[in-house]
Amino acid sequence: MPSSQPSRRWNKGALKAKAGYGRKGASRMFRAGELVKGFKNRTVPRERTALAIWFWEIDRVLLSLIVALMAVGLVAVAAASPVAAIDRSTSAVSVTPLIYFYRQLMWVFIGLPIMLVISMLPRQQARRLALFLSAFFIVMLLCVPILGSTVNGARRWIDLPGFRFQPSEFLKPVYVVSMAWLLSLRGKDMSLPVIPLTGVLTLLIAAILMKQPDFGQTVIFLACWGCLLLLSGVSMRFIGAMAGFALAGLVAMYMFYENGRQRINDFLGIGVAQDTGPDQTELAFRTITHGGFTGVGPGGGQNKFQLPEAHTDYIFSVIGEEFGLLACIGIACVYLAVVVRVLLRMLDEDDNFTILAAAGLTTQFGLQAIINMGVNAQIFPSKGMTLPFISYGGSSMLALCIGVGLLLAFTRRNPFMGRHTVVKWSGR
Repeated sequence: MPSSQPSRRWNKGALKAKAGYGRKGASRMFRAGELVKGFKNRTVPRERTALAIWFWEIDRVLLSLIVALMAVGLVAVAAASPVAAIDRSTSAVSVTPLIYFYRQLMWVFIGLPIMLVISMLPRQQARRLALFLSAFFIVMLLCVPILGSTVNGARRWIDLPGFRFQPSEFLKPVYVVSMAWLLSLRGKDMSLPVIPLTGVLTLLIAAILMKQPDFGQTVIFLACWGCLLLLSGVSMRFIGAMAGFALAGLVAMYMFYENGRQRINDFLGIGVAQDTGPDQTELAFRTITHGGFTGVGPGGGQNKFQLPEAHTDYIFSVIGEEFGLLACIGIACVYLAVVVRVLLRMLDEDDNFTILAAAGLTTQFGLQAIINMGVNAQIFPSKGMTLPFISYGGSSMLALCIGVGLLLAFTRRNPFMGRHTVVKWSGR
């Protein structure tokens, strides 16, 4: 039966007139920057370009926290740079007191655009980039025993013309994303041997790092792998077995690994002669507590000149002396805010890979900060690990910018599209 003729008020012309179409009404439709009714006072993006979409989807709170850490790092490196300049000055060569501040500023200007460009990538492209970089830096890590240079008794760096980089630093974030991708495949096919594969790759990396030696980085890699296994849904029996192997590994490390045994003995005061003076962690503790709650003021620290590597491993102690324990507590709260922000962002995420990748990157970031601050507070033995975005270092800064860029790419979300339907108390 043929349908009846639609009424006049529903014809096309009437709809256009009612909606505001036409020469006179077209300018009143969804102007850029106007409030849109029914969208809870949200505004319409001014442009539909890739940059505008990125601006609306990026986690601006997380980005602001990272930029704040970079700014704090520049101030801290400026305070610690004279110490490192004096240590590296000789009778023939005098190093400029703020040379490391200028270099850190250069690394920030290089790393920040890299982080922003990576954060603009779609998730699939960000994952592919991480897989490619992971394979590349594993090859570089294998080349360290052959092409690497020795600094302070450790062979961890590869020298290139005008640039020295540490492959393990760059490998950390992309390793986490690669392991997250492999473990996420279990949700599609439980028969895939992804757990043994990730275990073999992790143990290979750990063996190379222990050979350098670099016990701190080894702990980071193993902890991230354990966290990803736990989140991927392995059985508690398997987790218990892994915990037993980890404890056995620590005992074996103390018995057969001379570098690790020496660090633990120095930390516990075992076999240390009374006339050798305080060790590094004790010097760091004296420095961080010398300034009290408010500090002695910028440039007024004196204990910092006794610290080894004050601009890298023990920069947190320099902050405590010159800016006070309150500043140290504030920095610790910023790191905690970064971790909590990412975890809250993942609460309603339904993609298994994204959850694993974001959680793994957050674990690596937060654990590195905890270890560095714990060493400075004399809670852990000396590890030789930088404080994220605050310690001086080109490899550390660029690697962290790559990791945070991947994290920002995985946590991007359209603010105009809710994940779940929210029901109010009124039922509407």
